[in-house]
Amino acid sequence: MNQAEEEIGSQNEWYAEIKAFDDTKLGVKGLVDAGLTKIPRIFIHPQHDLHDRSACEGSQFSIPIIDLWAVSTDSNLRAKAIKKIQNACETWGFFQIVNHGIPKTDLEEMLAAIRRFHEQAAEVKREFYTRDLRNKTLFLSNFDLFQAPVVSWRDTFALVMDSILPEPKSLPVICRDIAMATLMLTS
Repeated sequence: MNQAEEEIGSQNEWYAEIKAFDDTKLGVKGLVDAGLTKIPRIFIHPQHDLHDRSACEGSQFSIPIIDLWAVSTDSNLRAKAIKKIQNACETWGFFQIVNHGIPKTDLEEMLAAIRRFHEQAAEVKREFYTRDLRNKTLFLSNFDLFQAPVVSWRDTFALVMDSILPEPKSLPVICRDIAMATLMLTS
């Protein structure tokens, strides 16, 4: 058995621990709420891997910023914004949008609603837990839970906002109003 296998145990044990964690449908906050006193080994990165993950020390980078000001009225600015989004997705995998037209108060309320979602009772959150990425409402822990060599200590709550509006009743009550208001603003 090599060092990594010794540190994480057999693959069958590893998979069983991940599956047991996922089957709770509560994410990492659910572990904390249940009184967790020791971090499960699926979340502990092997010692030999820690140095490699800190390779960006001293790196100079900036998150791509896409300005949507006037893209709806100026086709040249729209084409440039599309090109910047394409480049940011291919190069970085993410970007920040500015001048999108969503009021700051709505953004703050959406963040507050997401916090409230995570603070809800376990049985309420469980009904939204899914690994089906086709759903428009997603609550899960780690998109790559069953593929990643080590599990990240995070939960995700996402509302997919595209051209097809979700049924309001499919959204969590705790964030339904602000989500629908934001969707109406952007559609």
